[in-house]
Amino acid sequence: MGDKGSAEPLEARLAARLGELRTERGWSLDELARRAGISRSTLSRLERGEISPTAALLNTLCTVYERTMSRLLAEVESEPPQVVRAAAQPVWRDETSGFTRRSVSPPHAGLRGEVVEGTLSPGADIAYDGPPVPGVEQHIWVLEGAVEITANGRAHELAAGDCLRFRLWGSSRFRCVGPAPVRYALMVVLP
Repeated sequence: MGDKGSAEPLEARLAARLGELRTERGWSLDELARRAGISRSTLSRLERGEISPTAALLNTLCTVYERTMSRLLAEVESEPPQVVRAAAQPVWRDETSGFTRRSVSPPHAGLRGEVVEGTLSPGADIAYDGPPVPGVEQHIWVLEGAVEITANGRAHELAAGDCLRFRLWGSSRFRCVGPAPVRYALMVVLP
């Protein structure tokens, strides 16, 4: 049994999303036609899934809806898998800085959160100039070891079992302060 998102063809999900974007703004087909310079009948057929959009038509609608084409297409991707098996979790290692990152619950266009497991070697010190998305919410739960985390200019020393939570607007820094590696779970929630 598949979920609705993967069973429904991409074209049908795209047509439905274009209709949702128009209704979210409270626009009639006539209003969208005026804003986009596309005939009302073409827009109506497009939203009903009777025709497939050309790249030019889709680009025009993306401009009207203030979206990149990649964002619009990501919004209609199939639903993410509910189970992410350990073997399918991408692992990235930076041997130079002593950082290992496992994407336990990878990001997906249909979800706002993700879970990352981070491991820092003793003495590892990693700084970030700013968040990838201003105001991103983070929850950091230390599983083993000790770490000093600086977020928005404020330093916090955490030991196993401690949890730090904040919305990140500025720079951040992760520093392993113990004699052993630190392992933590990082939950990221987009605003």
